[in-house]
Amino acid sequence: MDAPSKEDEILDVAIIGAGFGGLAMAIALKNAGRTAFRVFEKAPDLGGTWLFNRYPGIACDVPSFLYSFSFAQNANWSRSYSPGNEIWRYMKTVADDYSLHPYLRFNAPVSRTEYDETKRLWRITVSTSEIVYARAVVTGTGALHVPSQPDIKGLEDFANPKFHSAEWDERFDPCGTTVAVIGTGASAIQIVPSIAGKARQVYLFQRTPAWIVPRFDRSTSAVTKTLFRHMPLLQKLYRAFLYTHMELRAVAFTVWPSLMKRLEKLALAYLDATVHDPDVRAALTPNYTIGCKRVLVSDDFYPAMNRKDVALVTAPIERVGRDAIVTADGMRRPVDAIVTATGFRVTDWLPGVKVIGRAGRDLTAEWRRTGAARAYYGIAAEGFPNFFMLLGPNTGLGHNSIIFMIEAQTRYIIHCLRWLWSGDADSVEVRADIQDTFTKWLNARMKRTVWLTGCRSWYLNPDGTNSTIWPSFTLSYWWRTRAARKGDFVLVSQETSSRIAA
Repeated sequence: MDAPSKEDEILDVAIIGAGFGGLAMAIALKNAGRTAFRVFEKAPDLGGTWLFNRYPGIACDVPSFLYSFSFAQNANWSRSYSPGNEIWRYMKTVADDYSLHPYLRFNAPVSRTEYDETKRLWRITVSTSEIVYARAVVTGTGALHVPSQPDIKGLEDFANPKFHSAEWDERFDPCGTTVAVIGTGASAIQIVPSIAGKARQVYLFQRTPAWIVPRFDRSTSAVTKTLFRHMPLLQKLYRAFLYTHMELRAVAFTVWPSLMKRLEKLALAYLDATVHDPDVRAALTPNYTIGCKRVLVSDDFYPAMNRKDVALVTAPIERVGRDAIVTADGMRRPVDAIVTATGFRVTDWLPGVKVIGRAGRDLTAEWRRTGAARAYYGIAAEGFPNFFMLLGPNTGLGHNSIIFMIEAQTRYIIHCLRWLWSGDADSVEVRADIQDTFTKWLNARMKRTVWLTGCRSWYLNPDGTNSTIWPSFTLSYWWRTRAARKGDFVLVSQETSSRIAA
């Protein structure tokens, strides 16, 4: 069957976002024999996180042979942790291999999607004015693409180049310049080693040090690539080894946080052995439980901190002038460019998309009012029929590959959609009591985890609750979502509605 050709026809499914989640959902639909769907992407190309983030040194902190689809293995990864552009090219290849391009619409941001209870359809506003109808909506908007900008006095008045790491200006050449990098998170520890030696001087402004462990990155040998190409089972076994190795860390993250002490000793030993200056070493030593914030992996950040042309600044930034940064200790540092490597608005769910469900209920407004985003397995929300999320609340990870979660979710969503396709129902909505019971379990389970041991992190909402991370093993999530249970949902059809009305 061909992709839908008429703009005004009713789609089976509208997918929002063409990152890993959107591509996985599109492939799952094609595998299920459904072709009446489209993927709406606000950007001019697919890729999501890996399209938007193009800063120097960008790479994933999960091994490439695991950070990829289980059904589309790549034997040719260049490194253990391949660079971001290579991940993006892999996604392009997957889209080509599964013939997804007829279903992809670029430069098509979805601003609003509203459920019509009478028609049991979602009315979707694309590019502010175009209206599309779909029986179901699946969001794959992700979390690592909306920059979190720091609130620093005078930053807007800085006259030289300034940009967030996720909005890297490719026209900017750091050679011979003095660059300020604000933040010491995952992006910063990749950027600093990449521009050190090119820039005349790099100032790294740190608020809170991060726990960092060695990455042990290496190039993939030609022998390994050849073996994996000709013996795919061998690659699957290696992938299983990587998965198991990373999954075992969940014991410390989610069951016995005290076990993190062993990882903490490794991280401190790595710091002590690599950073030479005792004052810099002390400034880079965290004072919170390892794992409470994201644990970072790097082989080259600490060595970069030994360079004379890289300076760590721990004094708080007081203000930014037209060409300099002034810190609370009175120091004024002239800079030619500012890079804000300050992360993303991870807890701002469904950015830019207003979702209106039954009785005019606004999903994100409800989440703001209650203080935390909640959904059944992070996929379905009570009051929002035929609406599903990929990487929704509490399905992020701190220890394994997020692609594993995406594949579990697409399988679960297909189970739910089959009730619509079979005629069992016109609308599928998770029961309120089922969602409440799940939320109570989630909150109780979260109390045992390392993420609630007292530090301030992007994992947490302003009130200290965690609506981002899955508080258990990914294997547990896979088991729980292996099939959708009808008893967990309210299924309504035209026939049952007529019977109730009578």
